[in-house]
Amino acid sequence: MFRLVLLAMLMLPALFAGGCTAVRPLSGGEGFAIYLTAQDVPVSQMPKFSHIEIAERPLLSLEDIVSYDRQTHEMELVPAAAQRIFELPIPVGGKAFAVAVNRQPVYWGAFWTPLSSASFDGVTIVKPLSPEGHTIRLALGYPSESFFRGGDPRTDPSAMQSLQQAGKLK
Repeated sequence: MFRLVLLAMLMLPALFAGGCTAVRPLSGGEGFAIYLTAQDVPVSQMPKFSHIEIAERPLLSLEDIVSYDRQTHEMELVPAAAQRIFELPIPVGGKAFAVAVNRQPVYWGAFWTPLSSASFDGVTIVKPLSPEGHTIRLALGYPSESFFRGGDPRTDPSAMQSLQQAGKLK
């Protein structure tokens, strides 16, 4: 009996310490993340690349995401990440990004400014007008979904699985 009590006392701190650590993808690596391109490739040149070279560090990682809604593709971000997106300089022709899982690009899209009159036929994240909103959306096309062409890549199984494993998927 004494040994069981002693064993329980020794394991208790380890159990509490484990509860305070960040959730990591079960498959190893960093999981779902959004990167800018390494050489700031213009949006107009992205379809010409068969391989997207991503920046060294993600713009948004799993730690920046509070939740991801699989139906609307809206992401609630922590305040610091929302501020980064708000401060991101975006030209009227968009700023390319790649959605990646464990640093492997899954699909690409573009950050878009709501001040742009240019249309876009890919996946977009429209820059928020204020830093107070902590939700961004991976949308199809700009200024509306009617401009989108192709298949919807946002439900990629590896991206959804990574978000699910991290406890972020709604």
